[in-house]
Amino acid sequence: MPLVAGVDSSTQSTKVELRDLDSGALVASGRAAHPAAEPPRSEQDPRAWWAAMAEAFAACGDHRNDVVAIAVAGQQHGLVVLDADDEPLRPAKLWNDTESAPQAAALVEALGAEAWADACGSVPVASFTITKLAWLIATEPALVGRIARVMLPHDYLTLRLTGEHVTDRGDASGGGWFDRASGSYRDDLLGLLGGRPDWAELLPRIAGPWETVGTVTDAAAAELGVPAGTPVGPGTGDNMAAALGLGLAPGDVAMSLGTSGTVYAVSPTPTADPTGAVAGFCDAAGGYLPLVCTLNATKVTDTVAAWLGHDRAAFADLALGAPAGADGVVLTPYFDGERTPNLPDATGTFAGLRNSTTPADLARAAHEGVVRGLLHGLDALRAAGASVDGTLHLIGGGARSAAYRAVVADLHGAPIRVPGDDETVATGAAVQAARVLGGAAATAAWPLGVGEDVSPG
Repeated sequence: MPLVAGVDSSTQSTKVELRDLDSGALVASGRAAHPAAEPPRSEQDPRAWWAAMAEAFAACGDHRNDVVAIAVAGQQHGLVVLDADDEPLRPAKLWNDTESAPQAAALVEALGAEAWADACGSVPVASFTITKLAWLIATEPALVGRIARVMLPHDYLTLRLTGEHVTDRGDASGGGWFDRASGSYRDDLLGLLGGRPDWAELLPRIAGPWETVGTVTDAAAAELGVPAGTPVGPGTGDNMAAALGLGLAPGDVAMSLGTSGTVYAVSPTPTADPTGAVAGFCDAAGGYLPLVCTLNATKVTDTVAAWLGHDRAAFADLALGAPAGADGVVLTPYFDGERTPNLPDATGTFAGLRNSTTPADLARAAHEGVVRGLLHGLDALRAAGASVDGTLHLIGGGARSAAYRAVVADLHGAPIRVPGDDETVATGAAVQAARVLGGAAATAAWPLGVGEDVSPG
């Protein structure tokens, strides 16, 4: 049975799914953890991702012998810099590292928010790769001349698989230096960084959506246990892969509740939001993926649950025992600062507390605070011109929570869909791997986006 491998390299772990090429059925899977990373300095050694990927593949056993294509999806925005021997010069700064907030502000001031939105679809904040590279130039100048390659996390894993320095337009569009119209890098944006004049030459080649970018090298095959010469797709960012895994159509929306929160839609046309709320990304299939990201999602509810002495399940039950609106208690959940709105130094605040406030009110307010931020993001997508009137798909770890399901449906005011398979990023990477072999028709029979519908209470 020919199998395709989809890899999801996230902030917390690497997941591998092996799926039947014809039906999309899950045959084997594996997972391995990454080192913990916390803002404001959130960094990981890229070599730890490769080690986790090898461990996750090992968990798939002999099924690895049947792999006929691979694609890697990864956490967006992280900065990986390699030397001439393709060794990391320093730990990768991750998307939720906020140390580059001053550089982000300086870049926006240099060009203006509207010009940035027109140039690359997004206004830089501390999450974006270009701000992290500006931070490195300012704070670690001794490294600048030694940099031979600049890339994002999924690009590093593709390089380790194939030896090819390549990316896709979806992940490239989150760097802060990609021109969506021409499909190339913007020398003028990179020129704002200083440090050296050849940054564009250090960035990966941009591949087409279903392009085979290389094959698994003998060395990589030995480490992962897959056949040498296996075709490898271009990979993409995690949100772009999730859109593939859900089979999102124009107008459909995905809301992801994980370490971060995201809400995004598939669009046939680009968006440019000078307020900076909406990032005008490309998707992995040749279209666009306008997206709003918040730094604070399920970690907020985990933190409040720990304060009250509950595990996740008990905390969800507690929240469901409180009325909608939490009897007037409101949480502004900016525990790690915030990306949308751009408040990297913000903190969280409970308001509306009374002597009559109950633990259940606090639990409900914690869930509602996270979800309200993402529903404001949905409003921002609509204001930016994206069509968002289709089905809302709730994904990520938070989708397994009965409290989050109920709160999202209640505050959205319409039925939502919770996919039966919550590993949508790995599934989307497997979709790309299949389409590398046979185009979009290769996954026509795959049951993408099927799940349970949850109505407002």
